Amino acid sequence: MAGKRAIKLRALNSGRVHGDVQGVRANAWAEVYSMVRRIPRGRVMTYGQLATLLSNRLSPRAVGWALHGCPDDVPWQRVVNASGGCSTDRLPDIPEGLQRSLLEAEKVRFKDNGTVDLTRYRWVPPEHRPRESTH
Repeated sequence: MAGKRAIKLRALNSGRVHGDVQGVRANAWAEVYSMVRRIPRGRVMTYGQLATLLSNRLSPRAVGWALHGCPDDVPWQRVVNASGGCSTDRLPDIPEGLQRSLLEAEKVRFKDNGTVDLTRYRWVPPEHRPRESTH
């Protein structure tokens, strides 16, 4: 138990919410960043979609953790929740409405209920799109 407490204290002191991540997870986070960098302007993916594309090595929540501390060149705003909403509004260190504003600047339109139409804006990497039948 002392080990977990030390990790929590180190995380609190370093400003990290979930402590240091090393090994396989660090590689999985790098894959999250790589995939998110590929999302075109004006398109989105969901946390769960990313988790699935990574063979469920991370949960959708862990994808969110990875993006919360991502490098500056990762367009984190292009990842939304399963409903097409902005989950970042619940985080105390991200200004409310920031994610939506960034997406709107990319010409993403929100519905009256504050969500993105995933049938219109969801991006699927070409290698994961269903193949068209030649019949």
